[in-house]
Amino acid sequence: MTSEALVYTAIAASANIIGAAAVVSRSRWSLRALETMVALSAGFMVSVALLDLALEAIATPGRHGGLIILTGYLLVHLTQHTFAPHFHFGEEVHAVNRTVSLSALAGLMLHTFVDGVAIASGFEVSSGLGLLVFFAILLHKLPEGLAISSLFLAAGESRRRALGAGAALAFASIIGALLTDQVPLLGKYGIALSAGVTLYVGASNLVPEFQGKSGWRLPASFFAGCALYYLMRAVIATQRG
Repeated sequence: MTSEALVYTAIAASANIIGAAAVVSRSRWSLRALETMVALSAGFMVSVALLDLALEAIATPGRHGGLIILTGYLLVHLTQHTFAPHFHFGEEVHAVNRTVSLSALAGLMLHTFVDGVAIASGFEVSSGLGLLVFFAILLHKLPEGLAISSLFLAAGESRRRALGAGAALAFASIIGALLTDQVPLLGKYGIALSAGVTLYVGASNLVPEFQGKSGWRLPASFFAGCALYYLMRAVIATQRG
């Protein structure tokens, strides 16, 4: 793994801690801005997953690529919405028990572990793909940190533990990046696994957070996320050319 990949993984991971710190410090944040960020992230993540990661995954491991993509998708559903059915992005406003908060943390740590794998695997292919994956992951890291720390506080945990939960997500991302070169299966199938996880987070986690809400602001933000992906891809291609 290149030092570039590790640096970008650490930057993305730090957003988990920033999101958790915003909740723990009881800072005021704009719900409107958070919703817009979620919608924008969803459009960008779905675009990267389908137009870069999935295509690269199918081209590299051959016919097994589709199976690994599905495996990644199912793993996130299993950990976040089967073992931890209460989890959602955004502030937790209902009281929950400790089991719910810990199961959500375990599920999210698997997801953030693959975030690190995704960034490292992307940079293994090209710096352009690595940057696109980094930005897709960075966009949803802040709401992710906010969600897990809010969930811990709702379960009656201390602010220190709530902040620690955000730090655990960040740590899992860095470990994922570090292990990508060390574990042969991650090196071979990391892109495919990342495609499934990224698609799930964008389409099945983030989109439902705003698709039932009225108005054009959030749908427009989703399409803007797709457009931003194309813009960044064009800029990166121009610079590499």
